[in-house]
Amino acid sequence: MSTSTIKGKAPANGAAAAPYELPWVEKYRPQNLDDVVGNVDTIERLKVIAKDGNCPHIIISGLPGIGKTTSIHCLAHQLLGDAYKEGVLELNASDERGIDVVRNKIKAFAQKKVTLPPARHKIVILDEADSMTPGAQQALRRTMEIFSNTTRFCLACNMSNKIIEPIQSRCAILRYAKLRDTEILKRLLEICEMEKVEYNDDGLTALIFTCEGDMRQAINNLQSTHSGFGFVSGENVFKVCDQPHPVIVQSIIRACLKGDIDGAMGKLNELWEQGYSAVDIVVTVFRVVKTFDELPEYTKLEYIKEIGFTHMRILEGVGTIIQLGGLVARLCKLNMKPELFRV
Repeated sequence: MSTSTIKGKAPANGAAAAPYELPWVEKYRPQNLDDVVGNVDTIERLKVIAKDGNCPHIIISGLPGIGKTTSIHCLAHQLLGDAYKEGVLELNASDERGIDVVRNKIKAFAQKKVTLPPARHKIVILDEADSMTPGAQQALRRTMEIFSNTTRFCLACNMSNKIIEPIQSRCAILRYAKLRDTEILKRLLEICEMEKVEYNDDGLTALIFTCEGDMRQAINNLQSTHSGFGFVSGENVFKVCDQPHPVIVQSIIRACLKGDIDGAMGKLNELWEQGYSAVDIVVTVFRVVKTFDELPEYTKLEYIKEIGFTHMRILEGVGTIIQLGGLVARLCKLNMKPELFRV
């Protein structure tokens, strides 16, 4: 039997069919806790649980793309080994997770007899647990209590304060911080080496800037840039991610530092004409100012305050070029002599 038949694909025109390729996010997803990047202290706690085998109910909270769900799956694999398939029930936000599911599906799984390694428990993984209705969470807390001798619950969420207090008090809460730039860079370099990706330093810097501590976003952007252009450079990354270029935003900030409102507005109009929305521009301005070494600390704080007020107005619906122009004018005014504004 030919390999193409095994894969369920007929070869086109007699040529060998192209192999099916996984997205790199899935291809390089960690399989055990040693491979998970970042949050070292929290991962060490999970390794101790995996070694001892007595897993408490767990809530892991943190931003998207920093390894919450992956950590739970790695923990479950290390605890249950070959019994993983029948010993784990995973429910995601995309699944139905109302009161009925908690009462029927989760309860049935908790009552089910499964052959597990000695002193191990069945595991229920609830991803995006903060999107469960309060009613379903109330139903869940009783289930957690009744079946705690056979089943343990692992909840992943973005905001732990959206989980009701009774469930929080029954769980060990682990908080994941945003991944550091060095941690993301190390992982990207490993993937580039394995996939033979051509890149330059600007390209990796741009990937780290655009992902904002989100490993999933960084790997997706790397794959998209490699597929689209074949070479990972700063210019190519910003084309793929379609964010305002930080170099142009830096020139706006420099013009504001000199009090050159015409120069700053010229660059701002350039971004606006490229089709970027006011939110895109103001968020990039904030991220550039935050890490801009040419600004003294006091000026940086004043700039961030003005950017924050403008961001708030834009989110309330006033996303116009005039609003951004007002921001640029106020930033310029901070660096101009007060006497110029006396009437």
